[in-house]
Amino acid sequence: MIFNFGKKVDPVNETHQGRMTRDGIRIHESGDFAGMHKAGALAAQILDEMIEHVFPGQTTAEIDRIIEDKVNAAGAKSATIGYKGYKHASCISINHVVCHGIPGDKKLKDGDILNIDVTVIVDGWFGDTSRMYVAGKLNRKAERLIQITHDALFMGIEMVRPGNTFGDIGHAIQAYVEGHRMSVVRDFCGHGLGRVFHAPPNVLHYGRPGTGPVLEEGMFFTIEPMVNLGRPETKVLADDWTAVTRDKSLSAQFEHSIGVTADGYDIFTLSPAGKFHPTYSA
Repeated sequence: MIFNFGKKVDPVNETHQGRMTRDGIRIHESGDFAGMHKAGALAAQILDEMIEHVFPGQTTAEIDRIIEDKVNAAGAKSATIGYKGYKHASCISINHVVCHGIPGDKKLKDGDILNIDVTVIVDGWFGDTSRMYVAGKLNRKAERLIQITHDALFMGIEMVRPGNTFGDIGHAIQAYVEGHRMSVVRDFCGHGLGRVFHAPPNVLHYGRPGTGPVLEEGMFFTIEPMVNLGRPETKVLADDWTAVTRDKSLSAQFEHSIGVTADGYDIFTLSPAGKFHPTYSA
């Protein structure tokens, strides 16, 4: 979940162990991975359980209510309720909404595609993930967009290993998306997280190989590419949250929270049921 990436770290949360790089990126210790797995697993499980609640005629307000109930039932906290005045346990972005869609009373229509983005706090650790859903029958154009976005995320994840750079991640995503004649949103990006919601680095989903901070074991961050069928430009609506494509083209997004390991990566937000992709292929 994006919101204001690079948010100043809460001093209360700065006391946990681990060093900082010269770029201000926290290097976590090996024991911190367990906390991130616990938080990430809950967020992913909640998204698994939302599949049956996405259908034509359903409202996004009702989906959000169910998510909030599940967070509370698990003894966790929603990271978004109260964040800069936000009132909901999720962001739900439909069709040409790129991100930060506010749940409301509008009913889903057959063929609508939507991203549901959830962040939970478990024992002080933040689990942040989003994925795509379909209300009713998926049309071919939307299906292709969802597939390319899903695959682009994993192209970026495959570049995560010590010694590579954040530019390597962004370039892999950009090259794949643009190779399929779609566009990567530039106005929003991934972010560091851990015991804070948003922290350095800003994880761009475009870039040049070999540029940006060097990846080190113990870095935690999200990769969450937003891909448009049309042009990459976005605009934020009068509610100061909802970002949409300027050309009203469809947009899709997938997000995982990642930790850098000694020889690669660890995905904290894997779907327990293997239903990260809306056709349940991954």
